[in-house]
Amino acid sequence: RWFTHFYVVSVLWNGFLLIGLFQTEFLGGSLPSWIQHVHRSLGRDSQSEDTGNEHFSALLVLLLLWLHSCRRLAECLWTSVFSNGVIHIVQYCFGLGYYVAVGSTVLCQVPTNISNGKELSVQICWYHIVGVTMYIWASLHQHRCLVILANLRKSKSGKVVSLSHSVPFGDWFERVSCPHYFAELLIYVSMAIMLGFHNVTWWCVVMYVLFNQALAAVLCHEFYQKNFSSYPKHRKAFIPFV
Repeated sequence: RWFTHFYVVSVLWNGFLLIGLFQTEFLGGSLPSWIQHVHRSLGRDSQSEDTGNEHFSALLVLLLLWLHSCRRLAECLWTSVFSNGVIHIVQYCFGLGYYVAVGSTVLCQVPTNISNGKELSVQICWYHIVGVTMYIWASLHQHRCLVILANLRKSKSGKVVSLSHSVPFGDWFERVSCPHYFAELLIYVSMAIMLGFHNVTWWCVVMYVLFNQALAAVLCHEFYQKNFSSYPKHRKAFIPFV
């Protein structure tokens, strides 16, 4: 249940960053001085040039990251039915820090010369279209899978009748045990595409999400296999056919 806290923090913090970047790009403002200090401490040269449409790409990714957090918060509040399981306090603290860091990571991909009032040149490239399409596709499937999981614990009228685990069927569950984790990975890959493929920093974020979600998926897959003797043998843990 405390995963909800992660998305509250993400919506507030990344919303603040998004507003700041939007004002800087379109309204002639400037980033707060403390953010510019962070840029410099992370080695971002204030004189660096905008290569590869970095300004617009970062703004787009930050917007979609914020929308993703809003959707996940709404799902935690009104869709998901959580069990009585708990998470370790270290995992909880790390999760809060992660959602602060990930938005800051996006912002730090923007050259700090935007603080000098440089006008944003909006140039939609093919990789923006591919990335947004992939983002929407993965988000829709993630939502569908979360609804399927929630409905396992609800009656037809929508009332919660159980907190026990059951075997889900439908959508991507026909291929993998944890399609919502796979969709999460695809969402982060879509953002890497929107940054133009070449952003090494964001690919490091993608690798973190890959290993984090894969570990959780394998543990969940083993739980299903151990507790349900008739569990479909063709299902993989995380990535279809892998």
